[in-house]
Amino acid sequence: MKDTQDALKQAIQTEKNAMNFYQIGAQHMKDAEAKRLFEQLAREEKEHAAQFFKAYHGNDLGSFEEFITAPPQNEALWVTSIQKAIDSDFTEQKALEYAMDKETHLENALRETANRISDPAIKEIFLWNANETHNHFLTIEAEYARIMAMVDESDMDTYVRE
Repeated sequence: MKDTQDALKQAIQTEKNAMNFYQIGAQHMKDAEAKRLFEQLAREEKEHAAQFFKAYHGNDLGSFEEFITAPPQNEALWVTSIQKAIDSDFTEQKALEYAMDKETHLENALRETANRISDPAIKEIFLWNANETHNHFLTIEAEYARIMAMVDESDMDTYVRE
């Protein structure tokens, strides 16, 4: 049970970090569609965190609203990656590339964690979030193609998948 609760707590924090990533990125977007996408993804990451939070039995995070509105963890990998993009030549392209990378790693981590969880209800939360994360990747990938003015799906292999 403790391992499951630890996994839930870590997932809650990761989803918050992802939410903060998208919020920070959206603030720096010049392209209206990319900005709108990052704002949407931030809202969805908040929903993901809420799903995990409902299953978490600890009381060390405070209320969900207190937790989710707390300042970003600046040392979190999600946050440091968007800060890195902002501190260098920020472009929507870079932000989208970082987002695709983060979503891919998160999906894999969620599926790996789900495989280790025996509680069917908790396992389902992790698998649902993994599927949502995969959908995020596909949405970001499509936006990346638009930003890069790719005219063919094969262009994705050159810029993203290699």
